[in-house]
Amino acid sequence: MIKTGILKFSGFIILIYLSVSCQKSKDNDDKNETGLFTKTIVSDGMTRRYAVYIPKDLGNASCPLIFELHGGGIYIEDMTGESGYKSPYKLWMRIADREKFIVVYPEGLNGVYGKPTWNDCRANSKVSSDADDVLFISTLIGKLSQEYKIDPSRIYVSGTSNGGLMALRLAVELSDKIAAVAAIAAAMPDSSECGSPVLPVSVLFMNGTDDNHLPYNGGTLSNPPNPDNGTVYSTETSVKIWTTFDQTDTVPLVYDFPDLDPDDGGIVTRYIYSGGRQGTEVVLYKVNGGGHSAPSIKEQYSALFEQYYNKQNHDIEMTTEVWNFFKDKRRN
Repeated sequence: MIKTGILKFSGFIILIYLSVSCQKSKDNDDKNETGLFTKTIVSDGMTRRYAVYIPKDLGNASCPLIFELHGGGIYIEDMTGESGYKSPYKLWMRIADREKFIVVYPEGLNGVYGKPTWNDCRANSKVSSDADDVLFISTLIGKLSQEYKIDPSRIYVSGTSNGGLMALRLAVELSDKIAAVAAIAAAMPDSSECGSPVLPVSVLFMNGTDDNHLPYNGGTLSNPPNPDNGTVYSTETSVKIWTTFDQTDTVPLVYDFPDLDPDDGGIVTRYIYSGGRQGTEVVLYKVNGGGHSAPSIKEQYSALFEQYYNKQNHDIEMTTEVWNFFKDKRRN
């Protein structure tokens, strides 16, 4: 996943997934296309890359669409596992095979370090590109909706780090198209160039209390902290922003996951705030002792990775938990 070339700054990731059964549109000639493909699309005058996974036997019904957004400095080949790095994000394709949805791995444009980044809402960040990434994702939704029978009420975005912040930007600025987002190792920027949310959106946060690149209690990003990377609110404040906006219940349903790996630094506690407007929920996965990474049982990072990003939790599978959150959410 994360290469040594990006250890200078904190990365961010986003995901979009399609679930349910779907098929090619009748006007698309390549009706037998299944598997993983890397493609390009022009958005805002720029040629942009994305990978799309089409499972077999999608059926005749409309299906969900899931975007997975990479972290800062990550290429789509790292996300899909084609580069050979460990990647919890490639597990979306296994779930897509079973649940019959489409997964998209878009790629950001280069930031100041010469690696792909997302232009999220951090007004005080100097490391990301200035691309119109909201337009890029919106354009991709339109293209895929022409090529496949996408359920417009079931479009989701998940991202980690820079991708997680970008997912939160889409929750704010593309709430007419997005039903739910998942922000992994990410929080709301405390200096934002974006406006306020417009329509209710279900939001999931999955953050480690020992994250040394995006501090759980808020503050300056990166390790060591670098003002060029901007600042964020604490995880708890970020959750409060969305529970207040969505008007959810104020008392959460709390659950501690079994400690499957006693050596990974701690356990995961889930807080579900339900009862929001238009059926929305806000969920927090508090990864006690977790670092700057997506929890995974099947795709475990190396000891070298953990030297730079702290412990990866091995008690839950991020993609499984996020899909369980996404699958019953609808855009009204």
